[in-house]
Amino acid sequence: MMDNRDNALGLYVSIPFCRSKCTYCNFASGVYPASEHARYVDRLIQDLAAAGEWAIKTGVALPRKVDTVYLGGGTPSLLAPDLLARLFGAMRSQFDFDPDAEITVECAPGQLAGGTLAALVAAGVNRVSLGVQSFIDNEAHSSGRLHNRATVADDLRRLRAAGIANLNVDLIAGLAGQTFATWQESLEMLVDSGVPHASVYMLEVDQDSRLGREMLTGGARYHAGLVPTDDAIAQMYTQAIERLAKAGLAQYEISNFCRPGFASRHNLRYWQRRPYLGLGLDASSMLRASQDESALAESGYVLRSTTTDDLAAFLVGSQPAETGWLSPASQHEEAWFLGLRLNAGVEVAALEREFGRSTVAPALRVVTRLAETGLLTFAGGTVRLTAQGRLLSNDVFQEFLGLIPDADFVRTGTNS
Repeated sequence: MMDNRDNALGLYVSIPFCRSKCTYCNFASGVYPASEHARYVDRLIQDLAAAGEWAIKTGVALPRKVDTVYLGGGTPSLLAPDLLARLFGAMRSQFDFDPDAEITVECAPGQLAGGTLAALVAAGVNRVSLGVQSFIDNEAHSSGRLHNRATVADDLRRLRAAGIANLNVDLIAGLAGQTFATWQESLEMLVDSGVPHASVYMLEVDQDSRLGREMLTGGARYHAGLVPTDDAIAQMYTQAIERLAKAGLAQYEISNFCRPGFASRHNLRYWQRRPYLGLGLDASSMLRASQDESALAESGYVLRSTTTDDLAAFLVGSQPAETGWLSPASQHEEAWFLGLRLNAGVEVAALEREFGRSTVAPALRVVTRLAETGLLTFAGGTVRLTAQGRLLSNDVFQEFLGLIPDADFVRTGTNS
């Protein structure tokens, strides 16, 4: 829910470079020559310098205060130390970082050089997310990862020694060759690592990924025939919820678990619909209308913007970001499917205050129907997914789309 915290901004910076491409991945990332890294950072710095002018031209409010930063990928830790220093220097020159800002960088195990780690610390990075995916070496290698469990342990040790203790580990349930026994072993390794945050994803294979194409057409190169069934993946996910809870890592979002005080503040921005600016390849932004755009601001419109996913086009600036104003009725739909991701759920009274009872009423009829099927609960004025609802969350979210006939965007176009 948007509130007076909207006077602060989150920055997301996409770094699309990988040392190897995971078999299941269909993100806008890949293996590119290191010579592209400097060109890419130069372009990011140009966009940072132009952000204020872009905001005025587009009609959005761009808070100068930043309280969360997230470098995602790809593998941001592949950037050379001097490039990281330049990038963070440019961000700090354009925005005022809150002294308590959460600054996260994604790293691939075994791809965090000593000089890079020192540069991250010097830049103020205080949170690192490690894309482990599996602690079982053959599972990791089969999916395109280059590390082993010893590498993960060493990286965690080095990060803690450098003063970065706010650590996340990603795991994926459903990797090729994964069994209930090996999944349990990965969970135990995660718990034993002592990290305060974990992300657990159920494998979703995009048909445009290498693994997805192999599953459609046959073949054995990427071990498509060894991917567990959907039912098995669901059971693994349920096991993870139970095991992590027992270890003190409580689930607070469909895929995220933490010890008290260690929830990802940046990711919470997305689920709570708070402003963020995305920079780099295939990066999204969500910003409110400025007061100069009085009609849009008074009507509660927000701007959604997404940059190109074509690296060559991005580097030369030949394809401007796609932008569009999202109406309150469409934001209401978002409030349901984003808010329901959180275990805290959706507070109906808050939605009625923001959007009006007449807008929320059709959604409550959906809630009643889904509660009868066991996918939602509605108690104390709050709607939440049940355990079964989390397993079928995409189906649940679909029910909240198109409740009110309304165009998603009322002023679409492109802005450079």
